[in-house]
Amino acid sequence: MTTKIFASPAEALADICFDGMTIMSGGFGLSGNPESLIAALRDIGVGNLTVISNNCGADNFGLWTLLNNGQIKKMISSYVGENKLFERLYLEGKLELELNPQGTLAERIRAGGAGISAFLTRTGVGTVVAEGKRIERVDGEDYVTETWLRADLAIVKAWRADPAGNLMFRKTARNFNPVMATAARVTVVEAEELVDEGSLDPDFIHTPGLHVDRIVLSTVNEKRIEHRTTRQRDPSFAGA
Repeated sequence: MTTKIFASPAEALADICFDGMTIMSGGFGLSGNPESLIAALRDIGVGNLTVISNNCGADNFGLWTLLNNGQIKKMISSYVGENKLFERLYLEGKLELELNPQGTLAERIRAGGAGISAFLTRTGVGTVVAEGKRIERVDGEDYVTETWLRADLAIVKAWRADPAGNLMFRKTARNFNPVMATAARVTVVEAEELVDEGSLDPDFIHTPGLHVDRIVLSTVNEKRIEHRTTRQRDPSFAGA
């Protein structure tokens, strides 16, 4: 039987990448990013990419490295945040941007995996989000028609994976990763831990191996914290 486990991120991606491809990349802020696979994409040098992801990394981290390297043509995302490079490139007309409400982005990806070509949502009615989109009236309310999202490649970060590709995610690092795993032609997963087949409790598998094509062991697991703020403790609570 052909194994799904590859020796390195570069080996898992080398023969499936091409200029102009669409990539889904898991992660939310700095949590659950496929850091090792993003680094491999940078080194492979594939370009003219359309990237579907909640945001585009942070300074010197994650998808930011592809953006800084000039490899991304268009972002389909829900958050620009404090990524100054993302903001600057968009305002200078050097980066295309399709901004989505966060829940709409998640549902468009889920729809892509479920084979639902379009759906209706109240989110965005009467705003720029609805511009150019079909509006349907249901029970006296207007709804925006949103279409599915699918990709050539999904890169996903998991906590644990077995040789069959069954995945477990840990806490908020789950975020967009499970739905993206279902919505691409090829899904490549980097896992923090590779475990024996049959060792994962079926009741706790978040993504079945059916959706996973290739697996690698993570080579980067920084687990950065986006912001850490502290304040002086109020002396009146010293005895609390």
